[in-house]
Amino acid sequence: MAKRISRLTDRTAGAIPANNGDTVYWDAELTGFGLRVRASGRKTWVFQTRVRGRLRWFTLGPCGAPHNGKIGSGSMGADEARRQAQRLAALAKQGIDPRGGPDGQEEGQEPSVADLGRRFLEDYVPVHCKPRTQAHYRRMVEKLIVPALGGLPAGEARRKDVAELHHALRATPYQANRMLGVLSKMFTLAEVWGWRPDGTNPCRHVKQYKEHKRERFLSPEEMARLGAVLRAAESEMPSAVAAIRLLLLTGCRMGEICSLRWEHVAADEIELPDAKTGSRSVPLSPEARAVLASLPRAAGSPFVFPGRFPGAHRANLQRPWSILRHRAGLDDVRIHDLRHSFASRALALGESLTMIGKLLGHTQVQTTARYAHLARNSIQSAAARIADSIGDSLNERAGTAGEAPGEAPGEETGEAQRAPRFEP
Repeated sequence: MAKRISRLTDRTAGAIPANNGDTVYWDAELTGFGLRVRASGRKTWVFQTRVRGRLRWFTLGPCGAPHNGKIGSGSMGADEARRQAQRLAALAKQGIDPRGGPDGQEEGQEPSVADLGRRFLEDYVPVHCKPRTQAHYRRMVEKLIVPALGGLPAGEARRKDVAELHHALRATPYQANRMLGVLSKMFTLAEVWGWRPDGTNPCRHVKQYKEHKRERFLSPEEMARLGAVLRAAESEMPSAVAAIRLLLLTGCRMGEICSLRWEHVAADEIELPDAKTGSRSVPLSPEARAVLASLPRAAGSPFVFPGRFPGAHRANLQRPWSILRHRAGLDDVRIHDLRHSFASRALALGESLTMIGKLLGHTQVQTTARYAHLARNSIQSAAARIADSIGDSLNERAGTAGEAPGEAPGEETGEAQRAPRFEP
């Protein structure tokens, strides 16, 4: 966040309180001169300018409120900070980079993209993101972003730098787009923290790759094959088979089932207090209740599906699913496709998209809209069945209304031949 003050002085600096986040207060008289106030209350004089078109950011020193006319040890008053900023501005106007060096920068003078990534993971992600999202962001930052852009000053990263990294990941478009989203969040926070000017996010206008959403649904025949495999494997891997059955019977996400606690299982529903889209209730069918009733309760574990270590839940179902789908001849079916299969079966039975969105825990209509084409298919099939039924009736000739006993089909006599007769 950035704000503007008519003139920064020791008095005005001392009166500025700490906010929930970092804020930069810019001086209205000297362009680029400001005071950065962190959420902790720490205050630092800063200055930013451009040298030969390149943005430079300077941390001038810690701000210290005057006491008896003197500034505390190691602190800097507003007048001294202003003089330093004016000196740097004068050098910049002459095209002289105050930092010197062959590339115009000295290590440690300006936060880098690596520093930005570190602060993003330490200050922002743990507060605002769920554990699974935290792991995803950390992987993107540490495996993709920092190795490629970490050495760049955070204030100098340009759109071309972002576009080159995005292009380098073109072989995996989904991953490239997710990386771009994380990087954009980082640079947005860089503006909030005063590391970049407002409105300079270099991720803007970098076009994402087109993604082809995979929609794989189990047909009735495939569902029957999977059911046979699950029955055969009940004694071999009972926990995994029960979890997969619940995925099919509830439409839940894998993480929601793997981390399910007994305290959240009621007589006719599952209460998920911290699902992906917030708290929600999942109705339990008699079949799903039977699966849960068949599971033993591990001593000392609150989880329906305990993990290998005490106090932990099952991490995932990928390994047993790989075995089971191979046995069923469903090698191209991901475990998340079981959730899609739940939705497709609901549509085939005539449920509306609104109801399916509620069952799946969608908060956005657009998320459920991906199944709209299936709804159209169901409507077309229903229309075809109705039309076939009506067509059969129209083509029936035997027993047509209005025929007198003993008359041949299609024969009309008397008044009926002269004029049609309508009856209420």
